[in-house]
Amino acid sequence: MFLRVKRRFKDGKEHRYWSIVENHRTVDNQVVQRHVLYLGEINDGQQASWIKTIEVIQQGNRRGKQMALFPADQALPELACEAVRIQLNALELHRPRQWGACWLACQLWDLLDLDGFWIPRLPPSRKKTRWLNILKTLVSYRLISPGSEWRLHREWYQRSALGDLLGEDLEVISKDKLYRCLDQLLPHKKDLFSHLTQRWATLFQARFDILLYDLTSTYFESDPPGFGKRRYGYSRDKRSDCVQIVLALIVTPEGFPLAYEVLAGNTSDKTTLADFLESIEAQYGQANRVWVMDRGIPTEETLQAMRTSARPIYYLVGTPKGKLTQLEQAFLTQPWQQIRDEVQVRLLPREGELYVLARSDGRVQKERAMRRRRLKKLWQRLKELQSQKITRDTLLLKIGAAKKEAGRVYALVDISLPKPREPVNPETFTFRLRKEKLREMRRREGCYLLRSNLTHQDPAYLWEYYTQLTEVEQAFKELKGDLAIRPIYHQTDNRIEAHIFVAFLAYCLQVTLKFQAKQQAPGLTPRSILEKFAAQQMVDVHLPTTDGRRFILSRYTQPDKDQKLLLHQLKLTLPQQPPPCLAIKGSSVPN
Repeated sequence: MFLRVKRRFKDGKEHRYWSIVENHRTVDNQVVQRHVLYLGEINDGQQASWIKTIEVIQQGNRRGKQMALFPADQALPELACEAVRIQLNALELHRPRQWGACWLACQLWDLLDLDGFWIPRLPPSRKKTRWLNILKTLVSYRLISPGSEWRLHREWYQRSALGDLLGEDLEVISKDKLYRCLDQLLPHKKDLFSHLTQRWATLFQARFDILLYDLTSTYFESDPPGFGKRRYGYSRDKRSDCVQIVLALIVTPEGFPLAYEVLAGNTSDKTTLADFLESIEAQYGQANRVWVMDRGIPTEETLQAMRTSARPIYYLVGTPKGKLTQLEQAFLTQPWQQIRDEVQVRLLPREGELYVLARSDGRVQKERAMRRRRLKKLWQRLKELQSQKITRDTLLLKIGAAKKEAGRVYALVDISLPKPREPVNPETFTFRLRKEKLREMRRREGCYLLRSNLTHQDPAYLWEYYTQLTEVEQAFKELKGDLAIRPIYHQTDNRIEAHIFVAFLAYCLQVTLKFQAKQQAPGLTPRSILEKFAAQQMVDVHLPTTDGRRFILSRYTQPDKDQKLLLHQLKLTLPQQPPPCLAIKGSSVPN
């Protein structure tokens, strides 16, 4: 990096504008210069009427004062304000830190008016600890570079410009303050839900009449406590050896979350729906909502209560394969209806419900290809075992492993095992394809059965509602992936729930950015946008003066072409550069 000066003649006088640039070598071996920081004009004129002053913050005094800057090779004119000479040849760059993504997180926070929500609920302490800024730090950290509170305290905060944006020093993120802030959040959870739904409705005209409901689990790599919500249970992460908690989430088809709940790790899915129905109606009132769920969540009793309540609660739910077997003969008499280019349905009204058998050509091809691949692999594995010289016990173990890998395809093969003490050879160990079972599986490939009490609704809309369940699955992926809700290092239930609350707030910022990008910058994910902005850094430019002081300019780097395009598409405007600071003689300057 080096200083570059541009000269411009105005009103008969020469003005010099200073910048920091760096050289880059292109693929064809040419050297081009990239503009990094713009420092502005350092006065060269000799007449006070042409001299521009800037407001400077003196170290130890936050009040600004006007000051004029001149290069060291220029004589100082007589001015009404203080003038200093800068030694440009002694310029130094200090403390590069990530700025762009932190600034974007603060913009998303302001867009949701979270200051307006939290200021009366998180007032400063008697010792002037600003809990709101600590919460902003926790949420921004979870959104940008998620990790433990220890990493936030020891590493990340110093390498980010969040302190510059919030006007806070390193003391604000001490470990004790981070944990004490977490302890204050949970009482405001339901009020926050109501605030966010109002903001999304105002900003994006979001609707909350279709609710997608699903559950997931997240595990702990720690010793089980024997009490609280950390329990052994059915693990969606294939970690049945670890204790876990269950997370229930309600989102709209656009991905806006309406509510969530942290449940004990051994909670059964089918026991959760009734409480959520009451909770949503108590908080948001009664409305014509449609609950979309996957099979296994509602029980027959719950669905019956939803149909027969004084104000019917509408639902659309998937059904297990066994239900299709029961109704298969009845569906054979119904004609197929084309509702999309590649989607057909059969309708079967029954006892106040409408059963919808949907078949998608794309899903047929996908399931058929998966079945063929697994069946081929299983067949080859069985042939290998026929030719191996192994005992019967070893054969049983290897067949068990093959069965686990094959999944449902294993039912297509009829296997005859050798009797105890018989050798394993092609005569004692045989297998054949169950053709009748294969025909049945082919007939059902690409088909799934839905049931709903929306008996007069267009089946095309019912099918579309159900396919939107992928949005709640995507929310779980983002919470576990982009926002790294796991691992959880906390030990008490309150801290565990507060940790998930912070992750939920970060997800709210992310889904807001996601919806903005969908409207104004389609094709980009929130994570890719954050990564592009994260390339924008802030550095401290130290300029020694001729009288022994140090002039400090904190400057964010100029946006590159991609960042400028994103700023334009998202309708964002970069703020003014921070005011300069003048360090007094003999004072230490932080690096």
